[in-house]
Amino acid sequence: MKTRTITAIIALSIFVPIVVLGSWPLLITVFLLAYTALYEILKMNRIHIFSIPGMLSMVALFIVMMPQESYMPYISMFQVDLIIVMALLMLSFTVISKNRFSFVDMGFCVLAVAYVGIGFMYFYETREEGIIYILYGLLIVWVTDTGAYLFGRALGKRKLWPQISPNKTLEGFLGGIFCSVLLALLFYLMGWIEGVHVLLFLTLTMILSMFGQLGDLVESALKRHFDVKDSGRLLPGHGGVLDRFDSFIFVLPLMNILPIIT
Repeated sequence: MKTRTITAIIALSIFVPIVVLGSWPLLITVFLLAYTALYEILKMNRIHIFSIPGMLSMVALFIVMMPQESYMPYISMFQVDLIIVMALLMLSFTVISKNRFSFVDMGFCVLAVAYVGIGFMYFYETREEGIIYILYGLLIVWVTDTGAYLFGRALGKRKLWPQISPNKTLEGFLGGIFCSVLLALLFYLMGWIEGVHVLLFLTLTMILSMFGQLGDLVESALKRHFDVKDSGRLLPGHGGVLDRFDSFIFVLPLMNILPIIT
């Protein structure tokens, strides 16, 4: 617990000022986190990051994550075309490798790039919309996690999904949603989020809270499938980057799809 707390304090003391600054410092940080997460997820499937499929995945991740306004307009203009080329090159490698790198592995790499890339891309894009939005997204995840833990410890009896995450309970799941609604109400009453009706805003917050917890379960299912305890060891006491950002990968894209950011 001591190691976990120290790691959290150090990480937050570095991460929070970068989020506040935004712009290039945040963009560089988000890219570093995304590439670390890609390394972690490929390693689960025994695909080395510096193998041909790994390097193609890194190029594809770079393409997916280019900012929309973009600092490199020619890349952004052809993002979809370039990603298709990366996929075709990976398919070609299944032949060159004589199927040691299979069609299933290729699909895994493409989905890994989408899973990691889209989530971290929207971290940057959400911050660019305004600091209040990224603060709201971060707090939704943290408050939901805290509420789920406290309600689960105090009231938890019915397992939510024991085959995937044996410690999570239905009571904790609902408690996390309840706490997120209280947070949303605070944001609304303080006037920090505008242009959305209060009932719609609370409903959308509940959806984000549910999907944030689902994101955590998705990563748990991934680790269970590959029989690993943590995605990595970068953060002592916390695991890897994916272990810490699994909920954000679901919440931040949804924030930009749902009518929250106006």
